[in-house]
Amino acid sequence: MKPYLFALGAGLLVGIIYSLLQVRSPAPPVIALVGLLGILLGEQLPPLLRHWLQPQPPATSWLHDQVRPHVFGELPQCARRTDSTTPGDQA
Repeated sequence: MKPYLFALGAGLLVGIIYSLLQVRSPAPPVIALVGLLGILLGEQLPPLLRHWLQPQPPATSWLHDQVRPHVFGELPQCARRTDSTTPGDQA
């Protein structure tokens, strides 16, 4: 959340400086936002295309490595007593 607040604060500060200097922003707001959206989408396209063109099978199965040991693993064993007494045989 902090980076978003810092970005908003920086934008407000730049807007105030532009207003005090009586300078207009370098790009109309809608065009600037559309350009930023294009940049964000462009960053996501190469990894997506790489994944589609060269699919690689997963090295291990999540089900096999994560679920099976927890669900079908061995249950903890009690320590075996070497003496002949049982917990209820106390005098």
